[in-house]
Amino acid sequence: MNARRAWMVGVGVAAAALGAGVAAWRLRPQPAADGAEAAFWSARWERPEGGELIAAELRGGPLLLNFWATWCPPCVEELPLLDRFYREQQTRGWRVVGLAIDQPSAVRAFLQRLPLSFPVGLAGFGGTELARQLGNATGALPFTAVFDAQGRLAQRKLGKVSAADLQAWQDALTSR
Repeated sequence: MNARRAWMVGVGVAAAALGAGVAAWRLRPQPAADGAEAAFWSARWERPEGGELIAAELRGGPLLLNFWATWCPPCVEELPLLDRFYREQQTRGWRVVGLAIDQPSAVRAFLQRLPLSFPVGLAGFGGTELARQLGNATGALPFTAVFDAQGRLAQRKLGKVSAADLQAWQDALTSR
């Protein structure tokens, strides 16, 4: 009976590893579409508090662009980390922008409970298309794109951002 149990555990572990590998392969960022950077830099979004967020005005330093939604648990979990990163790094030229893939009323209510220091744009569900152009083939959230100081797409991550990701991106863009 022990040999059978060990065999079943081995099969289970192998199946889990295969599933994780397939998921990682499917969820890796794809190459950005031709013209994706230009599409981003020409975009404009309404802001939750009123006014307009204009991508072209964000040029000139590294930019972390985060696609998120109020109904996405990993998105909500990473927002405090991104907000802290923004507050600590803005004096070093970093910009952070959140594009909410959500209903404006839900975003406004959410930001009343968890105010963010960085600008937020109301991209709505149409923001998913921009994320796809930037390499998020599945449209999953959260999705983060990092642009260098010249406005070129430098890094992308599908899934929750970690402090190690932020540090690696800082290091990569500082060494350029």
